[in-house]
Amino acid sequence: MDNLVLDGGFADLVKDSQSVFRTVMDALSRPGLKQPIHVDAAPPAPLSPEVAAIALTLADHDSPVWLDETLAASEAVVAWLKFHTGAPIVSDPREADFALVTGWATLPKLDAFGIGTDEYPDRSTTLVLAVEGFDGADRTITGPGIQDTETLTIAGITGDFIAQWALNRELFPCGVDVVFAGAGQVVGLPRTTWIVEA
Repeated sequence: MDNLVLDGGFADLVKDSQSVFRTVMDALSRPGLKQPIHVDAAPPAPLSPEVAAIALTLADHDSPVWLDETLAASEAVVAWLKFHTGAPIVSDPREADFALVTGWATLPKLDAFGIGTDEYPDRSTTLVLAVEGFDGADRTITGPGIQDTETLTIAGITGDFIAQWALNRELFPCGVDVVFAGAGQVVGLPRTTWIVEA
């Protein structure tokens, strides 16, 4: 194995993972608000540094990870993730604790992922979706963690995703959560959040 494939993990595993963990938790507890993420990871392309940092922090040998077709096709990405996280890579998105997605074009329908059960709603998939940035059309959101309303602005978000999100929200307490990551920032969209129809 080429050692270059395995380089690029956190310089300080404990400090960096704690920082990223706090960022992700803040993002999910305060939906729609951009949170700067400390990125000290240099993964092989096409895995983005922001998505990689989240994977390094959250995934481990007990956390199955699903990769979109672009990431799964990269031997370097698969080897890097296995080396740094120990997480099993699964082919069925319903079996995944975390799903890493390179962009809107490779995002399956939300109902393809695990939604948990009424007894164990936490056994659902958290999607980590790479985005180009946080600009574009503003969407109004509301729900727990939001005082009245907040604005969600994600580059490339589509009407189809918003329709899927409405169905996902109706599954509560089950359903998936999404973390958008890119441009040195993350934004959380937990299953408790409503995207208000325009």
